Amino acid sequence: MNGHSPLDRPIEIVELVDERATAALARWLAQFARAGDVIVLGGELGAGKTAFARAFLREATGDPDLETPSPTFTIVQSYEGKEFPLVHADFYRLRGPGDLVQIGWSETIRDAVALVEWGERAAAALPADHLDVTLEFEQGRGPDYRLALFRPRGPSMLARFTLARAVEALLERAGWAEARRELMYGDASTRANERLTNAAGQTAILMIAPPRAPGPALRFGKSYAEIARLSTDIRAYLAVGEGLRGLGLSVPRVYAHSVVDGLALIEDFGAETIADATGANASRYAEAAALLADVHTRILPSELPFDGEFYTLPGYDLEAMLIEVELALDWYAPAVARGAPSSGARIQFLTLWRDILSPVLAEPATWTLRDYHSPNIHWLADRQGLARLGLIDFQDAVLGPPAYDVASLLQDARQAVAEDTEQRLLALYMRRRAQIDPTFDAPRFISAYSVMGAQRATKILGLFTRLDRRDGKPQYLRLLPRIEQTLARNLAHPVLDPLRRWFETHLPRALGLPPED
Repeated sequence: MNGHSPLDRPIEIVELVDERATAALARWLAQFARAGDVIVLGGELGAGKTAFARAFLREATGDPDLETPSPTFTIVQSYEGKEFPLVHADFYRLRGPGDLVQIGWSETIRDAVALVEWGERAAAALPADHLDVTLEFEQGRGPDYRLALFRPRGPSMLARFTLARAVEALLERAGWAEARRELMYGDASTRANERLTNAAGQTAILMIAPPRAPGPALRFGKSYAEIARLSTDIRAYLAVGEGLRGLGLSVPRVYAHSVVDGLALIEDFGAETIADATGANASRYAEAAALLADVHTRILPSELPFDGEFYTLPGYDLEAMLIEVELALDWYAPAVARGAPSSGARIQFLTLWRDILSPVLAEPATWTLRDYHSPNIHWLADRQGLARLGLIDFQDAVLGPPAYDVASLLQDARQAVAEDTEQRLLALYMRRRAQIDPTFDAPRFISAYSVMGAQRATKILGLFTRLDRRDGKPQYLRLLPRIEQTLARNLAHPVLDPLRRWFETHLPRALGLPPED
Protein backbone atom coordinates (compact mmCIF):
# COMPACT_ATOMS: atom_id res chain seq x y z
CA MET A 1 0.00 0.00 0.00
CA ASN A 2 1.32 3.45 -0.85
CA GLY A 3 1.19 6.44 1.47
CA HIS A 4 2.03 4.64 4.72
CA SER A 5 5.37 4.72 6.50
CA PRO A 6 6.96 1.37 7.45
CA LEU A 7 6.21 2.06 11.13
CA ASP A 8 2.55 2.74 10.38
CA ARG A 9 1.81 -0.13 8.05
CA PRO A 10 -1.46 -1.91 8.80
CA ILE A 11 -1.18 -5.28 10.47
CA GLU A 12 -3.95 -6.59 8.23
CA ILE A 13 -5.75 -5.46 5.09
CA VAL A 14 -9.20 -6.87 4.35
CA GLU A 15 -10.87 -6.58 0.96
CA LEU A 16 -14.50 -5.56 1.10
CA VAL A 17 -15.76 -6.39 -2.35
CA ASP A 18 -19.43 -5.68 -1.67
CA GLU A 19 -21.96 -4.83 1.02
CA ARG A 20 -22.11 -8.44 2.17
CA ALA A 21 -18.37 -8.47 2.86
CA THR A 22 -18.68 -5.19 4.73
CA ALA A 23 -21.48 -6.61 6.87
CA ALA A 24 -19.41 -9.73 7.60
CA LEU A 25 -16.45 -7.66 8.75
CA ALA A 26 -18.71 -5.48 10.90
CA ARG A 27 -20.13 -8.66 12.45
CA TRP A 28 -16.64 -9.91 13.26
CA LEU A 29 -15.65 -6.57 14.78
CA ALA A 30 -18.81 -6.55 16.93
CA GLN A 31 -17.88 -10.00 18.25
CA PHE A 32 -14.28 -8.90 18.87
CA ALA A 33 -15.15 -5.72 20.79
CA ARG A 34 -15.15 -5.62 24.57
CA ALA A 35 -16.45 -3.07 27.04
CA GLY A 36 -13.95 -0.24 27.27
CA ASP A 37 -12.71 -0.54 23.67
CA VAL A 38 -12.28 2.49 21.43
CA ILE A 39 -12.42 1.83 17.69
CA VAL A 40 -11.36 4.73 15.48
CA LEU A 41 -12.78 4.79 11.96
CA GLY A 42 -10.61 6.66 9.48
CA GLY A 43 -10.73 7.43 5.78
CA GLU A 44 -11.48 10.21 3.34
CA LEU A 45 -14.91 11.67 2.79
CA GLY A 46 -16.97 9.10 0.93
CA ALA A 47 -14.80 6.17 2.05
CA GLY A 48 -17.78 4.54 3.72
CA LYS A 49 -17.17 5.22 7.40
CA THR A 50 -20.81 5.95 8.17
CA ALA A 51 -22.04 2.86 6.31
CA PHE A 52 -19.54 0.69 8.16
CA ALA A 53 -20.48 2.27 11.49
CA ARG A 54 -24.15 1.57 10.78
CA ALA A 55 -23.39 -2.08 10.00
CA PHE A 56 -21.33 -2.39 13.19
CA LEU A 57 -24.02 -0.83 15.40
CA ARG A 58 -26.75 -3.03 13.96
CA GLU A 59 -24.67 -6.12 14.65
CA ALA A 60 -23.70 -5.01 18.16
CA THR A 61 -27.30 -4.18 19.10
CA GLY A 62 -28.85 -7.16 17.35
CA ASP A 63 -31.28 -4.82 15.59
CA PRO A 64 -30.98 -5.10 11.77
CA ASP A 65 -33.33 -2.12 11.32
CA LEU A 66 -31.64 0.17 13.83
CA GLU A 67 -31.82 3.85 12.90
CA THR A 68 -28.33 5.32 13.19
CA PRO A 69 -28.35 9.07 12.61
CA SER A 70 -24.98 10.67 11.99
CA PRO A 71 -23.40 12.16 15.14
CA THR A 72 -21.76 14.97 13.15
CA PHE A 73 -23.82 17.64 14.91
CA THR A 74 -24.62 15.90 18.20
CA ILE A 75 -20.98 14.62 18.44
CA VAL A 76 -22.19 11.59 20.41
CA GLN A 77 -25.00 9.08 19.88
CA SER A 78 -25.57 6.32 22.47
CA TYR A 79 -27.14 2.88 22.00
CA GLU A 80 -27.82 -0.14 24.18
CA GLY A 81 -25.84 -3.09 22.86
CA LYS A 82 -26.43 -6.80 23.42
CA GLU A 83 -23.51 -7.07 25.83
CA PHE A 84 -22.43 -3.49 26.58
CA PRO A 85 -23.40 0.13 25.88
CA LEU A 86 -22.37 1.58 22.52
CA VAL A 87 -21.25 5.08 21.67
CA HIS A 88 -20.98 6.42 18.12
CA ALA A 89 -19.00 9.67 18.02
CA ASP A 90 -17.86 12.10 15.34
CA PHE A 91 -15.01 14.45 16.27
CA TYR A 92 -15.14 16.48 13.05
CA ARG A 93 -16.49 19.62 14.73
CA LEU A 94 -14.19 19.44 17.76
CA ARG A 95 -11.56 22.09 18.29
CA GLY A 96 -9.51 19.79 20.54
CA PRO A 97 -9.62 17.39 23.51
CA GLY A 98 -10.96 20.17 25.77
CA ASP A 99 -14.30 20.05 24.02
CA LEU A 100 -14.66 16.42 25.06
CA VAL A 101 -14.27 17.33 28.71
CA GLN A 102 -17.25 19.64 28.43
CA ILE A 103 -19.50 16.89 27.07
CA GLY A 104 -18.35 14.35 29.69
CA TRP A 105 -16.62 12.07 27.20
CA SER A 106 -14.78 9.93 29.77
CA GLU A 107 -17.99 9.17 31.67
CA THR A 108 -19.92 8.53 28.47
CA ILE A 109 -17.61 5.81 27.19
CA ARG A 110 -16.88 4.13 30.54
CA ASP A 111 -17.78 0.42 30.24
CA ALA A 112 -18.93 1.05 26.65
CA VAL A 113 -17.56 0.39 23.19
CA ALA A 114 -16.88 3.69 21.43
CA LEU A 115 -16.85 3.95 17.64
CA VAL A 116 -15.15 7.21 16.72
CA GLU A 117 -14.96 8.98 13.37
CA TRP A 118 -12.39 11.71 12.77
CA GLY A 119 -10.49 10.61 15.84
CA GLU A 120 -7.38 12.56 14.78
CA ARG A 121 -9.19 15.77 15.76
CA ALA A 122 -8.73 14.80 19.43
CA ALA A 123 -6.03 12.14 19.31
CA ALA A 124 -4.82 13.05 22.82
CA ALA A 125 -8.17 11.91 24.21
CA LEU A 126 -7.82 8.41 22.77
CA PRO A 127 -6.49 5.64 25.05
CA ALA A 128 -3.07 4.20 24.27
CA ASP A 129 -4.70 0.85 23.52
CA HIS A 130 -7.25 1.27 20.75
CA LEU A 131 -7.96 0.00 17.26
CA ASP A 132 -7.64 2.09 14.11
CA VAL A 133 -9.70 0.94 11.12
CA THR A 134 -9.08 2.95 7.97
CA LEU A 135 -11.37 2.55 4.96
CA GLU A 136 -10.05 3.25 1.48
CA PHE A 137 -11.76 3.05 -1.89
CA GLU A 138 -10.15 2.59 -5.29
CA GLN A 139 -11.42 4.10 -8.51
CA GLY A 140 -12.47 1.53 -11.05
CA ARG A 141 -13.12 -1.29 -8.53
CA GLY A 142 -16.84 -0.68 -8.21
CA PRO A 143 -18.96 1.57 -5.97
CA ASP A 144 -18.98 -0.87 -3.04
CA TYR A 145 -15.31 -1.94 -3.14
CA ARG A 146 -13.27 -0.91 -0.10
CA LEU A 147 -10.10 -1.86 1.72
CA ALA A 148 -10.18 -2.01 5.51
CA LEU A 149 -6.75 -1.37 7.03
CA PHE A 150 -6.34 -2.48 10.65
CA ARG A 151 -3.76 -0.88 12.95
CA PRO A 152 -3.98 -2.05 16.59
CA ARG A 153 -2.47 0.58 18.88
CA GLY A 154 -0.84 -0.43 22.15
CA PRO A 155 0.47 -3.86 23.23
CA SER A 156 -2.78 -5.10 24.72
CA MET A 157 -4.86 -4.31 21.63
CA LEU A 158 -2.16 -5.70 19.35
CA ALA A 159 -2.12 -9.02 21.23
CA ARG A 160 -5.92 -9.27 21.27
CA PHE A 161 -6.32 -8.39 17.61
CA THR A 162 -3.57 -10.74 16.46
CA LEU A 163 -5.08 -13.63 18.42
CA ALA A 164 -8.63 -12.88 17.26
CA ARG A 165 -7.64 -12.84 13.60
CA ALA A 166 -5.65 -16.05 14.08
CA VAL A 167 -8.77 -17.69 15.53
CA GLU A 168 -10.79 -16.48 12.56
CA ALA A 169 -8.24 -17.91 10.14
CA LEU A 170 -8.16 -21.28 11.94
CA LEU A 171 -11.94 -21.60 11.99
CA GLU A 172 -12.16 -20.60 8.33
CA ARG A 173 -9.59 -23.24 7.43
CA ALA A 174 -11.43 -25.89 9.44
CA GLY A 175 -14.87 -25.00 8.05
CA TRP A 176 -16.22 -23.66 11.36
CA ALA A 177 -16.13 -19.92 10.64
CA GLU A 178 -19.92 -19.58 10.81
CA ALA A 179 -20.32 -21.56 14.03
CA ARG A 180 -21.88 -20.03 17.13
CA ARG A 181 -19.27 -19.50 19.82
CA GLU A 182 -19.89 -19.73 23.57
CA LEU A 183 -17.24 -19.07 26.19
CA MET A 184 -16.99 -22.00 28.60
CA TYR A 185 -16.35 -21.71 32.32
CA GLY A 186 -12.61 -21.37 32.76
CA ASP A 187 -10.31 -23.48 34.88
CA ALA A 188 -7.56 -22.38 37.23
CA SER A 189 -5.21 -21.55 34.37
CA THR A 190 -4.88 -18.68 31.93
CA ARG A 191 -6.29 -20.75 29.09
CA ALA A 192 -9.74 -20.23 27.62
CA ASN A 193 -12.11 -22.63 25.90
CA GLU A 194 -15.09 -21.96 23.69
CA ARG A 195 -17.78 -24.41 22.62
CA LEU A 196 -18.64 -24.04 18.95
CA THR A 197 -21.93 -25.17 17.44
CA ASN A 198 -22.37 -25.27 13.68
CA ALA A 199 -25.54 -25.10 11.62
CA ALA A 200 -25.90 -28.90 11.72
CA GLY A 201 -25.85 -28.90 15.53
CA GLN A 202 -22.37 -30.43 15.72
CA THR A 203 -20.06 -29.13 18.42
CA ALA A 204 -16.33 -28.69 18.86
CA ILE A 205 -14.06 -27.02 21.41
CA LEU A 206 -11.80 -24.11 20.55
CA MET A 207 -8.82 -24.20 22.90
CA ILE A 208 -7.11 -20.82 23.21
CA ALA A 209 -3.70 -21.19 24.86
CA PRO A 210 -1.27 -18.58 23.50
CA PRO A 211 2.41 -19.21 24.18
CA ARG A 212 3.14 -18.53 27.84
CA ALA A 213 5.23 -15.45 28.64
CA PRO A 214 8.26 -16.37 30.80
CA GLY A 215 7.23 -14.22 33.77
CA PRO A 216 9.56 -12.58 36.27
CA ALA A 217 12.66 -14.46 37.33
CA LEU A 218 12.38 -15.92 40.84
CA ARG A 219 15.69 -17.69 41.22
CA PHE A 220 18.63 -18.69 39.08
CA GLY A 221 17.19 -16.53 36.31
CA LYS A 222 14.13 -18.78 35.98
CA SER A 223 10.45 -17.92 36.27
CA TYR A 224 7.90 -19.89 38.30
CA ALA A 225 6.58 -21.57 35.15
CA GLU A 226 10.07 -22.69 34.15
CA ILE A 227 10.92 -24.02 37.61
CA ALA A 228 7.55 -25.79 37.98
CA ARG A 229 7.96 -27.35 34.51
CA LEU A 230 4.76 -25.87 33.10
CA SER A 231 4.26 -26.09 29.35
CA THR A 232 5.12 -23.01 27.33
CA ASP A 233 2.92 -23.66 24.28
CA ILE A 234 0.47 -26.19 22.85
CA ARG A 235 3.21 -28.43 21.47
CA ALA A 236 3.02 -30.26 24.81
CA TYR A 237 -0.75 -30.77 24.45
CA LEU A 238 -0.43 -32.06 20.89
CA ALA A 239 2.47 -34.40 21.66
CA VAL A 240 1.09 -35.84 24.90
CA GLY A 241 -2.30 -36.25 23.25
CA GLU A 242 -0.75 -38.31 20.46
CA GLY A 243 1.12 -40.38 23.04
CA LEU A 244 -2.03 -41.16 25.01
CA ARG A 245 -3.91 -41.95 21.83
CA GLY A 246 -1.16 -44.39 20.96
CA LEU A 247 -1.92 -46.25 24.19
CA GLY A 248 -5.51 -46.73 23.04
CA LEU A 249 -6.90 -44.05 25.35
CA SER A 250 -9.51 -41.44 24.47
CA VAL A 251 -8.22 -37.92 23.95
CA PRO A 252 -9.93 -35.26 21.83
CA ARG A 253 -9.29 -35.48 18.11
CA VAL A 254 -7.55 -32.38 16.81
CA TYR A 255 -9.35 -30.96 13.76
CA ALA A 256 -7.00 -28.01 13.23
CA HIS A 257 -4.28 -26.27 15.20
CA SER A 258 -1.72 -23.48 15.15
CA VAL A 259 1.30 -23.86 17.41
CA VAL A 260 2.44 -20.28 16.77
CA ASP A 261 -0.89 -18.83 17.89
CA GLY A 262 -1.61 -21.40 20.59
CA LEU A 263 -4.90 -22.53 19.08
CA ALA A 264 -6.50 -25.93 18.61
CA LEU A 265 -9.95 -26.92 17.41
CA ILE A 266 -10.67 -30.23 19.10
CA GLU A 267 -13.36 -32.84 19.67
CA ASP A 268 -16.04 -32.01 22.21
CA PHE A 269 -16.38 -34.72 24.87
CA GLY A 270 -19.52 -33.11 26.27
CA ALA A 271 -20.21 -32.25 29.90
CA GLU A 272 -20.44 -35.66 31.59
CA THR A 273 -17.44 -36.53 33.76
CA ILE A 274 -16.61 -39.28 36.25
CA ALA A 275 -18.40 -37.13 38.84
CA ASP A 276 -22.12 -37.34 38.09
CA ALA A 277 -25.08 -35.44 39.51
CA THR A 278 -24.79 -37.30 42.84
CA GLY A 279 -21.07 -36.63 43.25
CA ALA A 280 -18.06 -38.89 42.84
CA ASN A 281 -19.30 -41.93 40.92
CA ALA A 282 -17.38 -44.80 42.54
CA SER A 283 -17.58 -47.12 39.54
CA ARG A 284 -16.30 -44.43 37.19
CA TYR A 285 -13.54 -43.48 39.60
CA ALA A 286 -12.62 -47.17 39.69
CA GLU A 287 -12.23 -47.12 35.91
CA ALA A 288 -10.04 -44.02 36.22
CA ALA A 289 -7.86 -45.76 38.81
CA ALA A 290 -7.61 -48.81 36.54
CA LEU A 291 -6.50 -46.58 33.68
CA LEU A 292 -3.61 -45.27 35.79
CA ALA A 293 -2.62 -48.80 36.79
CA ASP A 294 -2.56 -49.75 33.10
CA VAL A 295 -0.42 -46.76 32.11
CA HIS A 296 1.95 -47.14 35.05
CA THR A 297 2.83 -50.72 34.12
CA ARG A 298 3.95 -49.78 30.61
CA ILE A 299 7.38 -48.83 29.38
CA LEU A 300 6.84 -45.31 28.11
CA PRO A 301 9.09 -43.02 26.06
CA SER A 302 10.26 -39.64 27.28
CA GLU A 303 10.20 -38.19 23.75
CA LEU A 304 6.89 -37.91 21.93
CA PRO A 305 6.53 -37.23 18.18
CA PHE A 306 4.12 -34.74 16.66
CA ASP A 307 4.04 -32.67 13.47
CA GLY A 308 7.35 -34.13 12.32
CA GLU A 309 9.27 -33.17 15.46
CA PHE A 310 9.73 -34.45 19.00
CA TYR A 311 8.61 -33.12 22.35
CA THR A 312 10.60 -34.13 25.43
CA LEU A 313 8.63 -34.58 28.63
CA PRO A 314 10.28 -32.58 31.43
CA GLY A 315 11.13 -34.24 34.70
CA TYR A 316 8.96 -33.48 37.74
CA ASP A 317 12.03 -32.93 39.87
CA LEU A 318 12.77 -31.69 43.38
CA GLU A 319 13.14 -28.08 42.22
CA ALA A 320 9.65 -28.15 40.69
CA MET A 321 7.97 -29.73 43.70
CA LEU A 322 9.63 -27.34 46.15
CA ILE A 323 8.59 -24.21 44.26
CA GLU A 324 5.02 -25.54 44.28
CA VAL A 325 4.81 -26.11 48.05
CA GLU A 326 6.26 -22.64 48.60
CA LEU A 327 3.01 -21.25 47.21
CA ALA A 328 1.45 -22.10 50.57
CA LEU A 329 3.99 -19.91 52.36
CA ASP A 330 3.72 -17.04 49.89
CA TRP A 331 -0.09 -16.89 49.55
CA TYR A 332 -2.00 -19.13 51.91
CA ALA A 333 -0.08 -18.41 55.12
CA PRO A 334 -0.39 -14.59 54.91
CA ALA A 335 -4.11 -14.95 54.22
CA VAL A 336 -4.97 -17.22 57.19
CA ALA A 337 -2.25 -16.47 59.74
CA ARG A 338 -0.54 -13.38 61.10
CA GLY A 339 1.81 -13.34 58.15
CA ALA A 340 4.24 -15.49 56.22
CA PRO A 341 6.48 -17.77 58.35
CA SER A 342 9.88 -16.41 59.32
CA SER A 343 12.91 -17.02 57.14
CA GLY A 344 14.10 -19.67 59.59
CA ALA A 345 10.76 -21.47 59.48
CA ARG A 346 10.79 -21.30 55.67
CA ILE A 347 14.24 -22.86 55.50
CA GLN A 348 13.15 -25.62 57.87
CA PHE A 349 9.98 -26.18 55.80
CA LEU A 350 11.94 -26.63 52.58
CA THR A 351 14.56 -28.82 54.23
CA LEU A 352 11.86 -31.15 55.55
CA TRP A 353 10.22 -31.33 52.15
CA ARG A 354 13.57 -32.01 50.48
CA ASP A 355 14.25 -34.94 52.81
CA ILE A 356 10.73 -36.35 52.37
CA LEU A 357 10.49 -35.94 48.59
CA SER A 358 13.94 -37.22 47.63
CA PRO A 359 13.22 -40.97 48.20
CA VAL A 360 9.97 -40.74 46.23
CA LEU A 361 11.66 -38.95 43.33
CA ALA A 362 14.41 -41.57 43.27
CA GLU A 363 11.88 -44.22 42.22
CA PRO A 364 11.23 -44.98 38.51
CA ALA A 365 9.14 -42.25 36.88
CA THR A 366 6.17 -42.52 34.54
CA TRP A 367 3.94 -40.18 32.55
CA THR A 368 2.36 -37.92 35.14
CA LEU A 369 -0.60 -36.03 33.69
CA ARG A 370 -0.60 -33.71 36.72
CA ASP A 371 -4.25 -32.61 36.52
CA TYR A 372 -5.85 -36.05 36.57
CA HIS A 373 -9.08 -35.36 38.46
CA SER A 374 -12.82 -35.26 37.87
CA PRO A 375 -13.20 -32.08 35.74
CA ASN A 376 -10.62 -33.42 33.31
CA ILE A 377 -11.87 -37.01 32.99
CA HIS A 378 -15.01 -37.25 30.87
CA TRP A 379 -17.33 -40.23 30.76
CA LEU A 380 -17.95 -41.49 27.21
CA ALA A 381 -20.67 -44.09 27.70
CA ASP A 382 -20.79 -45.07 24.03
CA ARG A 383 -17.20 -46.40 24.09
CA GLN A 384 -15.75 -49.58 25.53
CA GLY A 385 -13.23 -50.38 28.24
CA LEU A 386 -10.76 -47.70 29.30
CA ALA A 387 -11.70 -45.74 26.17
CA ARG A 388 -14.83 -44.70 28.07
CA LEU A 389 -12.62 -42.22 29.92
CA GLY A 390 -12.06 -39.06 27.88
CA LEU A 391 -8.89 -37.29 28.98
CA ILE A 392 -8.35 -33.53 28.66
CA ASP A 393 -6.03 -30.94 30.20
CA PHE A 394 -2.77 -32.88 30.02
CA GLN A 395 -0.52 -30.19 28.54
CA ASP A 396 1.54 -29.91 31.75
CA ALA A 397 2.37 -33.63 31.79
CA VAL A 398 5.80 -34.56 33.13
CA LEU A 399 7.89 -37.60 34.01
CA GLY A 400 7.11 -38.07 37.68
CA PRO A 401 6.09 -40.43 40.48
CA PRO A 402 3.18 -42.78 39.70
CA ALA A 403 1.62 -41.92 43.05
CA TYR A 404 1.06 -38.27 42.06
CA ASP A 405 -1.82 -38.86 39.63
CA VAL A 406 -3.34 -41.49 41.92
CA ALA A 407 -3.45 -38.91 44.72
CA SER A 408 -4.78 -36.30 42.29
CA LEU A 409 -7.67 -38.62 41.40
CA LEU A 410 -8.59 -40.08 44.77
CA GLN A 411 -7.98 -36.87 46.75
CA ASP A 412 -9.94 -34.78 44.27
CA ALA A 413 -9.64 -31.09 45.16
CA ARG A 414 -12.96 -30.19 43.54
CA GLN A 415 -15.08 -33.23 44.31
CA ALA A 416 -15.51 -34.94 47.68
CA VAL A 417 -14.45 -38.60 47.62
CA ALA A 418 -15.48 -40.58 50.71
CA GLU A 419 -12.51 -41.92 52.68
CA ASP A 420 -13.68 -45.51 52.42
CA THR A 421 -14.07 -45.09 48.65
CA GLU A 422 -10.59 -43.62 48.44
CA GLN A 423 -9.08 -46.55 50.33
CA ARG A 424 -11.00 -49.12 48.30
CA LEU A 425 -9.89 -47.58 44.99
CA LEU A 426 -6.31 -47.23 46.20
CA ALA A 427 -6.34 -50.96 46.98
CA LEU A 428 -7.80 -51.64 43.50
CA TYR A 429 -5.01 -49.65 41.86
CA MET A 430 -2.30 -51.48 43.84
CA ARG A 431 -3.86 -54.86 43.13
CA ARG A 432 -3.84 -54.10 39.38
CA ARG A 433 -0.21 -53.02 39.57
CA ALA A 434 0.81 -56.16 41.49
CA GLN A 435 -0.96 -58.45 39.02
CA ILE A 436 1.31 -57.23 36.22
CA ASP A 437 4.46 -56.45 38.22
CA PRO A 438 5.31 -59.01 40.96
CA THR A 439 7.99 -56.65 42.31
CA PHE A 440 5.45 -53.94 43.09
CA ASP A 441 5.95 -52.81 46.71
CA ALA A 442 2.56 -51.83 48.18
CA PRO A 443 3.81 -50.35 51.51
CA ARG A 444 6.36 -48.22 49.65
CA PHE A 445 3.65 -47.02 47.28
CA ILE A 446 1.33 -46.09 50.16
CA SER A 447 4.15 -43.99 51.62
CA ALA A 448 4.71 -42.29 48.25
CA TYR A 449 0.94 -41.77 47.91
CA SER A 450 0.82 -39.92 51.25
CA VAL A 451 3.84 -37.80 50.32
CA MET A 452 2.42 -36.87 46.92
CA GLY A 453 -0.99 -36.20 48.44
CA ALA A 454 0.57 -33.89 51.00
CA GLN A 455 2.67 -32.12 48.38
CA ARG A 456 -0.33 -31.60 46.13
CA ALA A 457 -2.58 -30.41 48.97
CA THR A 458 0.08 -27.95 50.17
CA LYS A 459 0.51 -26.59 46.67
CA ILE A 460 -3.24 -26.23 46.13
CA LEU A 461 -3.70 -24.28 49.37
CA GLY A 462 -1.33 -21.69 47.95
CA LEU A 463 -2.63 -21.92 44.41
CA PHE A 464 -6.29 -21.46 45.30
CA THR A 465 -5.48 -18.55 47.61
CA ARG A 466 -3.44 -16.94 44.84
CA LEU A 467 -6.36 -17.33 42.46
CA ASP A 468 -8.42 -15.26 44.89
CA ARG A 469 -5.86 -12.64 45.92
CA ARG A 470 -4.08 -12.10 42.62
CA ASP A 471 -6.48 -13.24 39.91
CA GLY A 472 -9.86 -12.24 41.34
CA LYS A 473 -11.30 -15.78 41.44
CA PRO A 474 -12.73 -16.12 44.97
CA GLN A 475 -14.79 -19.19 44.08
CA TYR A 476 -11.80 -21.40 44.83
CA LEU A 477 -11.74 -20.37 48.50
CA ARG A 478 -14.76 -22.55 49.28
CA LEU A 479 -12.62 -25.60 48.48
CA LEU A 480 -9.92 -24.81 51.05
CA PRO A 481 -11.52 -26.71 53.98
CA ARG A 482 -11.50 -29.94 51.95
CA ILE A 483 -7.85 -29.39 51.01
CA GLU A 484 -6.93 -28.73 54.65
CA GLN A 485 -8.61 -31.98 55.70
CA THR A 486 -6.80 -33.84 52.95
CA LEU A 487 -3.45 -32.43 54.03
CA ALA A 488 -4.08 -33.44 57.65
CA ARG A 489 -4.92 -37.02 56.62
CA ASN A 490 -1.77 -37.34 54.54
CA LEU A 491 0.43 -35.92 57.26
CA ALA A 492 -0.76 -38.70 59.59
CA HIS A 493 1.58 -41.12 57.78
CA PRO A 494 4.72 -41.74 59.89
CA VAL A 495 7.08 -40.72 57.08
CA LEU A 496 5.55 -37.22 57.20
CA ASP A 497 5.63 -36.85 60.97
CA PRO A 498 8.39 -34.16 61.02
CA LEU A 499 6.44 -32.08 58.52
CA ARG A 500 3.23 -32.52 60.50
CA ARG A 501 4.96 -31.07 63.57
CA TRP A 502 6.15 -28.11 61.48
CA PHE A 503 2.57 -27.35 60.42
CA GLU A 504 1.31 -27.70 63.99
CA THR A 505 3.87 -25.11 65.09
CA HIS A 506 3.91 -22.62 62.21
CA LEU A 507 0.70 -23.06 60.22
CA PRO A 508 -1.89 -24.97 62.31
CA ARG A 509 -4.81 -23.62 60.27
CA ALA A 510 -3.69 -25.84 57.38
CA LEU A 511 -4.50 -28.86 59.58
CA GLY A 512 -7.79 -27.44 60.80
CA LEU A 513 -6.24 -26.57 64.19
CA PRO A 514 -6.70 -23.27 66.05
CA PRO A 515 -3.68 -20.94 65.93
CA GLU A 516 -1.33 -20.96 68.89
CA ASP A 517 -1.31 -17.92 71.15
